[in-house]
Amino acid sequence: MLGVTEQIACGANAPQGFESLSRRSNNLKLMGVIVSEELKHIVRIKNTNLEGDQKLDYGMTGIKGLGYRTAKAVIQKTGLDPKRRIGALSEDEVEEIEEAIDQLEQETPAWFVNRTKDVETGEDKHLIGNDVVVSERQDIDRMKKINSYKGVRHKRGQKVRGQRTRSTGRTGSTVGVKRAELKAEAEAEEEEEEAEEGGL
Repeated sequence: MLGVTEQIACGANAPQGFESLSRRSNNLKLMGVIVSEELKHIVRIKNTNLEGDQKLDYGMTGIKGLGYRTAKAVIQKTGLDPKRRIGALSEDEVEEIEEAIDQLEQETPAWFVNRTKDVETGEDKHLIGNDVVVSERQDIDRMKKINSYKGVRHKRGQKVRGQRTRSTGRTGSTVGVKRAELKAEAEAEEEEEEAEEGGL
C-alpha cells in the first residue's frame, strides 16, 4: 500500500484502486493538515525541545518562563502567524524568535516581566529556562539563611503561604486523630496516678 505522500505524488497516475485515496489525501491537504517531509518533529528554541506538530502560540509555552500571554507578545513582535506549526519554522525564524525573547526586558513594561526589582541588581528581568529554577532555589536558600518566617517554614517542610495545616499537609505516621482513644488513654493514666498515690 502506498504512503500518503506517495499517493499525493502519484495524483492522476495513481494505480488502479488508489484514485480515491489520492483524492482523499489531496482533500486533507486542502483542509489544512500538513503532509510534508519538511515538518521537523522537534525544534530547539532557547535550549528547550519543542514538539514540531504544535501551534506556535501554545507550543512556545513549553519554554520555562514563557506563558501564553508572553508567547503571544513575542510572536506579535516577530510578525509570524501564531497558528503556524513550530516544525515548519526556518532557522532564521527561530533565531528571530530567540532575539525577540532576549529583548523582552527592553520592549515590555516592568509589570510584564517575571522578575521585577531583582534582589542583587534591582533591575527588572525576564528569566527563561534554567535561570528560573536557579533563581528560585537561590531565593529559598536566602530566606533559610536569614531565618525569615518563610525560610523557617521551608526548612521544616511546612506550608509557606498561610494555608491550613490542621487537616491537610500532614506528614509522618499520624494519619488522623481519634479523640475518643486519646481521651481513654488520658483517663487511664490519671487512674494509674491515683492508684499510685493511694498506695503510698
